[in-house]
Amino acid sequence: MSSASTTAHSVVEPSANSKRLAGFLVILYAVISMIPLAWIFATGWKTPPDSISYPPKVVFDPSLEGYCNLFTTRTRQTQDYIEAQGPPQGACDEVTRKREMVIAGPSNYVPRFINSLIIAFGSTFLAVALGVLSAYAFSRFKIPLADDLLFFILSTRMMPPIAVAIPIYLMYRELGLSDSALGMILLYTAVNVSLAVWLLKGFIDEIPREYEEAAMIDGYTRLHAFFKVVLPQAATGIAATAIFCLIFAWNEYAFAVLLTSGRAQTAPPFIPTIIGEGGMDWPAVGAGTTLFLIPIVVFTVLLRKHLLRGITFGAVRK
Repeated sequence: MSSASTTAHSVVEPSANSKRLAGFLVILYAVISMIPLAWIFATGWKTPPDSISYPPKVVFDPSLEGYCNLFTTRTRQTQDYIEAQGPPQGACDEVTRKREMVIAGPSNYVPRFINSLIIAFGSTFLAVALGVLSAYAFSRFKIPLADDLLFFILSTRMMPPIAVAIPIYLMYRELGLSDSALGMILLYTAVNVSLAVWLLKGFIDEIPREYEEAAMIDGYTRLHAFFKVVLPQAATGIAATAIFCLIFAWNEYAFAVLLTSGRAQTAPPFIPTIIGEGGMDWPAVGAGTTLFLIPIVVFTVLLRKHLLRGITFGAVRK
């Protein structure tokens, strides 16, 4: 009996050429996506003339001027006045004096950056906390008209938030919440909580009820079973939801422009207002944008394992 050699091919496993093509497309997409970020980073190290030169300069002499202009305010003075101030006090003072200017004081970037941290992380915490409680209730209890309620919650995301900006502005003015961190935290929480409920309900639905029932048989209350059993199992979903909520709150611009002007203003509406001599101070804008990206990148990197597991959680049902 003759035996013919055959090569088995799985219909599930991609071929070598498919893997190469997929890898090439992923790398190409990553490179294209990184070009604007790399250009912003490079702009932060340029001088104002280099930042607006044409053709654009790819190779240039790095300068601290963008970061110095970001963190300070400057005034133009006479050469006699500058010489009367004595030797430069630090690198930024030296860079500023080369432009025949002196440092008048700190800029508002740091307070605006701190406002972004407080508002974004505060609203993310509240949205995720309310979302996980609501999602657990929808997943575990029989709620009348649950499907209608879930659709109503989802419907709040069907229109752009800016469409209700004017009513919210009038309401906040009456309540005294305009230009306040509390008002922005409550607003971003209200916008994000619908997303949190829908994402987290899917994760909690995948957690077997038997885990909680076994815990309650051992003497746990429903609340204890929720904290000791459900939350650890839903950690990946909570991490993924927190990242999405934080990205919205961190980057939100329209509400921040309309509802804040000074005390609670965040970094997104402040960065485009950095003005230098003769127009926009593009190196300072690039420096401010680069620093603004760091917290969200660090937060995402720290939770990247949970994010990847959370996105694929429940994709394969056993």
